[in-house]
Amino acid sequence: MSGSASRATGRVGVAFGALALAGTAAFAWGSLVERKQFTLREETVPVLPKGAASVTILHLSDLHMAPWQRDKQAWVRELAQLKPDLIVDTGDNLGHEDGIPGIERAFAEFGGVPGLYVNGSNDYYGPMHKNWLRYFTGPSSNGSAPKKRMRNLDTARLESFFRDALGWQSLNNAVGTVTLNGTTFNVFGVDDPHIGADRLDLLTGLLDAQQDDDSLASTASGLKNVVHIGVAHAPYQRVLNSFVNHGADLILAGHTHGGQVCVPGFGALVTNCDIPRKQVKGLSLWRHALRSAFLHVSAGLGTSIYAPVRFACRPEATLLTLVARA
Repeated sequence: MSGSASRATGRVGVAFGALALAGTAAFAWGSLVERKQFTLREETVPVLPKGAASVTILHLSDLHMAPWQRDKQAWVRELAQLKPDLIVDTGDNLGHEDGIPGIERAFAEFGGVPGLYVNGSNDYYGPMHKNWLRYFTGPSSNGSAPKKRMRNLDTARLESFFRDALGWQSLNNAVGTVTLNGTTFNVFGVDDPHIGADRLDLLTGLLDAQQDDDSLASTASGLKNVVHIGVAHAPYQRVLNSFVNHGADLILAGHTHGGQVCVPGFGALVTNCDIPRKQVKGLSLWRHALRSAFLHVSAGLGTSIYAPVRFACRPEATLLTLVARA
């Protein structure tokens, strides 16, 4: 081998070595440090009627709780000090078959605060080993329940805690109403679209009945300017479009983990659903059929115990302040 060829080979070896070292350092940072850098984001959303008092919503998602994650439990528990008017939990609370006691400890101070919740697939099915590279080929589910898997998490206990201990409303293919600081909110949601548990066909009838009730109430009491909020775990386009068609002013979702591993200056590499990458987390507008709604996608607070890394995408909860429309 000539001297020049030898030097070129050496430079390539150095480059690959540097790349491997950088990758190792990034993985170490993401798994040991950033994964635990819990962050509170704040957003302002102008969706309330003119003159209405502001309303705060604490949006929690994708805790993927395991029993040993005491730091996460303590951080979430402290969020009660924010005294939000409403809590919305968009699912995937569990990350281990023994994760419910951790959720109960984390949410213990939220009793008495109105809340809404929907389930994610990881509130039914425990985590399992996966090939991370498969996420680059498309969503990890085809919109149907995992084949040959039995539901192995105690979903009934989780929902009983939400409903009975905390007093929260389930929006799993359901509708509801909550009044906060003088504003009435019609709320509706679906069970997890990622496993095909959403029943948009049922939701249509429920919303029609709710709107009929609103018409009667408006005639009797002058009720006007009801605000509509749609809630889902996974922000698939079919669900977002349906929510907009049904008059949503604000849509809340999770599931994406914000991409979980992002490239600075580029953003998320994958979304694990069909939402555009640029809307994989944070507040944006979702437009459909000449209408639009504010969309907030939480990057969530956890990861699978089999993929414990975040890079350029800190775990988060969000405090949304709803204010009057301009």
